[in-house]
Amino acid sequence: MTYRNVVSAVVRALASETINSAGGCDFEPKVQCAKQKGEIVGKEAAFLTDCWVFGRLHKALAPAHWRALVAKFSTHTERKHAAIAELTRAMRSPAPERFLHCAVVTWALPRLPGVDGKRSTNVLPAGWYEMDNWSNEPHPVKTQERWRRDIRKALEREVDEALVSAQVLLDAEGLIGTQAA
Repeated sequence: MTYRNVVSAVVRALASETINSAGGCDFEPKVQCAKQKGEIVGKEAAFLTDCWVFGRLHKALAPAHWRALVAKFSTHTERKHAAIAELTRAMRSPAPERFLHCAVVTWALPRLPGVDGKRSTNVLPAGWYEMDNWSNEPHPVKTQERWRRDIRKALEREVDEALVSAQVLLDAEGLIGTQAA
């Protein structure tokens, strides 16, 4: 199996963790069952590849890169929240701690289109997206916007670096498909 691009590989690998009812990349029963029938093909092969990519990325990427990818792309709620908390602790900003935390949370859980933004289970209440609620002390709007912009740029830079590292790794394994234009 090959992926169209590195983002689809990362998204599928992180989603593989929540595919089965027990959670986690529980591919061994599927492999054992497939071995009895013959070659592993179809959905089982794709799922096995996704689980393998998950493990490979988790082990090979720097912890900071892994955290950024999990916070941005994971569908596993507990891991996503843990990654957000770790990113908040690792970030450096002149913004107050609460502002920093809210900026990271709203970056990782952006407001989505739809009725009240509720197309997803990972949606925050509307008050989370208002910067005035992010600090107890009054700060000029321009300062708040600058803090938020700088925090988001740093987070996106971390994600971009993580994707570049993942691209190198997956290219070496031959998992990213190349198509002629």
